[in-house]
Amino acid sequence: MSLTILTAACSKQAATPTAIPSDPRIEERVDSLLTQMTLDEKIGQMTELAIDVLGNMVDGEFRLDDAKLHKAIGEYKVGSVLNAPGPVAQSAQCWNDIIGRIQEVSMKEIGIPCIYGLDQNHGTTYTLGGTFFPQNINMGASFNPELVGEATRITAYETRASNCPWTYSPTVDMARDPRWPRVWENYGEDCLLNAVMGSAAVRGFQGYDPNHVGADRIATSVKHYMGYSQPRTGKDRTPAYISTAELREKCFAPFKACVEAGALTIMVNSSSINGLPVHANRELLTQWLKEELGWDGMLVTDWADINNLYTREHIATDKKDAIRIAINAGIDMAMEPYDLHFCTLLKELVQEGKVPMSRIDDAVRRVLRLKSRLGLFERPNTLLADYPLFGSKEHAAVALRAAEESEVLLKNKNNILPLSKGKKLLVTGPNANAMRCLNGGWSYTWQGHLADRFASQYNTIYEALQQKFGTENVRLEQGVTYVPEGGYAEENEPEIDKAVAAARQADVIIACIGENSYCETPGNLSDLTLSTNQRNLVKALADTGKPIVLVLNEGRPRIINDLEPLADGIIDILLPGNYGGDALANILAGDANPSAKMPYTYPRHPAELITYDYRVSEEMDKMEGAYDYDAVVSVQWPFGYGLSYTRFDYSNFQVSTPSFDATDELRFSVDVTNSGPRAGKEVVMLFSSDLVASLTPENRRLRAFSKVELQPGETKNVTLTIPASDLAFVGADGKWVLEQGDFRMQSGNQTLNITCRQTHRWETPNR
Repeated sequence: MSLTILTAACSKQAATPTAIPSDPRIEERVDSLLTQMTLDEKIGQMTELAIDVLGNMVDGEFRLDDAKLHKAIGEYKVGSVLNAPGPVAQSAQCWNDIIGRIQEVSMKEIGIPCIYGLDQNHGTTYTLGGTFFPQNINMGASFNPELVGEATRITAYETRASNCPWTYSPTVDMARDPRWPRVWENYGEDCLLNAVMGSAAVRGFQGYDPNHVGADRIATSVKHYMGYSQPRTGKDRTPAYISTAELREKCFAPFKACVEAGALTIMVNSSSINGLPVHANRELLTQWLKEELGWDGMLVTDWADINNLYTREHIATDKKDAIRIAINAGIDMAMEPYDLHFCTLLKELVQEGKVPMSRIDDAVRRVLRLKSRLGLFERPNTLLADYPLFGSKEHAAVALRAAEESEVLLKNKNNILPLSKGKKLLVTGPNANAMRCLNGGWSYTWQGHLADRFASQYNTIYEALQQKFGTENVRLEQGVTYVPEGGYAEENEPEIDKAVAAARQADVIIACIGENSYCETPGNLSDLTLSTNQRNLVKALADTGKPIVLVLNEGRPRIINDLEPLADGIIDILLPGNYGGDALANILAGDANPSAKMPYTYPRHPAELITYDYRVSEEMDKMEGAYDYDAVVSVQWPFGYGLSYTRFDYSNFQVSTPSFDATDELRFSVDVTNSGPRAGKEVVMLFSSDLVASLTPENRRLRAFSKVELQPGETKNVTLTIPASDLAFVGADGKWVLEQGDFRMQSGNQTLNITCRQTHRWETPNR
């Protein structure tokens, strides 16, 4: 049979920008409202406050304060509110009450609905009882955009059950530096993977008609535009230095794809690129995003980021000057969580002529357009009673499947996995018996540190293995534990001897190691190597001679080159969510066949950090003569690597035309055969390598992928189609070029060469 998959490439090839089609009825409403609004009302619509300033904690519960509500909405006309009180997850009914009251006041005081936003970043993560999915890095490892779309559709449904119409997701920054503490919020290191998965997330959240978002869908805020994930220091919110070609070709690509999928809002990078804070960069915010793409959506800052322009970046003299710079650069809504003074200062700037009224009207038009597209004027509230599938078994089944498809089998020496029935298992390590580790950050709280309070009904790894293999066969002795509800790197005094003693009574050791939960700046580190306690634990266990299966449960790759040789099996479960323990148990027992692939390059050494698409000149043999320069690339596991319990063979790799021009479409086909004993899923990837180029070419680039399921002995012909112009790159002059010459294409172990007949250059920035 033939299975044809058309996978969107990093750079769409449209000759003109593709904007969300304009709806005349929406535009008429927006124009009518604008003519009636005062300057105060307009500026209020550009302001977003944190929920904490609108109420108080009373007997351990959050209560809205009528006086504070009136001040924010009645006097300052604030049009948006965000975050959970505390910030801690609330019940769906509590959200119905909180947001419902805010909407009541907003409609009464200004006649315009509020838009409420929550960080529902891997499921309904700020709503108690909602469905949690694996973090985005896991969804990237699944290489299954349909699964991403289904997970985000469910998240949208449950978020609307919470009366919230907006989420700050997906994150498509690209996880290209393992030191960075937000690696796990992205879909991986590759721009195509982020573009495809991010687009699927946008459609899952919003549906397919961005002008008319249904009552079971929510608006997205794609983040963090852009270059945020590549700071020189590896630390969160620190400066990046990225060439214009890299910005255009890779960093911009996922955001462009999400805009073309209909993304209604975008959140801006908190830091700077090449010395200029992105919140002040009119070229990136207005020219690249709004003008070149014809995008009529809304740009929102991250948390109090306008302040950074004067407090940290020192490009503004004070807050008023910072507001002037950011609004004129293209910011439409300021996330000013605690400070209504923003409204006063922006009004002064308009009255002084330092921010033109045209810029205010443009920003407010984008805010009102967003609220209209969400149907908030007709339906300010959505109620839990109308969403009977909230937290349902049907939704849980999708979360379990997502976890199973996102846990990566990295080593299976002598087929130790799946485990034979009746084996005595020791479950050990700090990640063995906690829900916090499985979920990571943005889970019930910002840091995820209270997850074990709220997720006790789900199974830890230890509990899941007990259920799967029998309580009599599974023993827990952790040896190393984390400080409860402490910082992510805090560990208790180890008790390794106890774990070693227990290991002597076991047939197989399941060593669960990695990281505790963290998010953003508190997750910064200075050493990528796994903690000393955990490494000592694994080494002591190895001395018993018992076989070890390492379970890596971590938000970013931690160096384990000294531990890898000690293990017979290794599974990287990343951050799989509330059903991650169950998924792991299913994989260990053979009830699920692993199909995930590494979404990033896993480094072998702390000083050798590289991505799969490195420039070919970064890989060198030793130089001749007296000099002994050695730059050979060495990694622990490459991007796209992952094992299965069955075997897939590739053959008959072909292309529709081996000689092409820029306007051609290239159709590649390959036969994939399941030659093993089990049904399984395989990620079929298409890579290109430019053999000679005017800029040093990359080692290779992912151009398309498809995930297929095959029964034992079954063969499928998989077709991957790309426009030939996808093989272009951004040259030294900042313009796209497809150069005459040869390319090597690869799928599995199959390769073939194709030839571009003539060079083609694009004068438009996005082709």
